[in-house]
Amino acid sequence: MAATPSLSELRRAKFARRLPGELSELDGPAHGTVSLPLHLAWSGLSRFDLDQPRLRMSCYRIVLAEGQHDDLIRYLNRDVLIGLWPVLRTLISQDLRGVWENAFTELTPGAQAVA
Repeated sequence: MAATPSLSELRRAKFARRLPGELSELDGPAHGTVSLPLHLAWSGLSRFDLDQPRLRMSCYRIVLAEGQHDDLIRYLNRDVLIGLWPVLRTLISQDLRGVWENAFTELTPGAQAVA
């Protein structure tokens, strides 16, 4: 009999199914205002000025946690994500962080210092 997967394993599998093939697919805006749809921003703010650091961080937290594959590609920007990652990784769940860092070496701690 197969062991029942843990909640963490189920969450990681859910996040992994949503990932882009590579970070270069993340082609979202780097500046300006983004309006997230209801299925992402179902509570609180839905419009985010990406030129405001706190709002940019909030937008990325929401999209990473709630977004499906197409949402990630549409609303996240590769360069912005890499720039935010050292702080952003501390603001998201351990499961979400682990999935992204295992999939993309650019996001592993210390990768920015090497680049």
